[in-house]
Amino acid sequence: MGGMTDATTGPADPREEILSVVDENDEVVGEAPRGEVYARGLRHRCVFVLARDADDRVFVHRRTPQKLVFPSLYDMFVGGVVGAGESYDDAALREAREELGVDALPRPTPLFTFLYEDGAGHSWWSSLYEVRCEPPVDPQAEEVAWHAFVTEEELTRRLDEWEWVPDGLAAYRRLLDFRAG
Repeated sequence: MGGMTDATTGPADPREEILSVVDENDEVVGEAPRGEVYARGLRHRCVFVLARDADDRVFVHRRTPQKLVFPSLYDMFVGGVVGAGESYDDAALREAREELGVDALPRPTPLFTFLYEDGAGHSWWSSLYEVRCEPPVDPQAEEVAWHAFVTEEELTRRLDEWEWVPDGLAAYRRLLDFRAG
């Protein structure tokens, strides 16, 4: 059954997940498997969810080496691609629950949307969210190699020390600007 999508587990191979392809205005112009979207640099949709615990610490993790994009890099967001026909809000909740391993997670609060472009021809529409997460968390072993809740000060110190996913770093800098003004 390789490649068949199951409602609870998704595609057997993540490269086969169907994504919406969107234009510069975030309008859907087609659909394609994730592997093709990545290989051809097609614009798609992603969600970024900043998870905080009761002490306002931020969930930070290192991605596994098996990830299709940005393997083994650090990230201050959980999230991922928005499936074809899926809303940003639904994707944010699904991705946060999956990656944090917390079923009772509340619906993430949307903050803003922006077009991420890496300067090398790859871009995706990105919707940024925030959610309160009460530990314990049980992150997916396929997604997360290491994790911790860190203070905002520690996160700021680590920005220049650790190798971060470039889209997450860009989203975090936009979030800081958003909060500043």
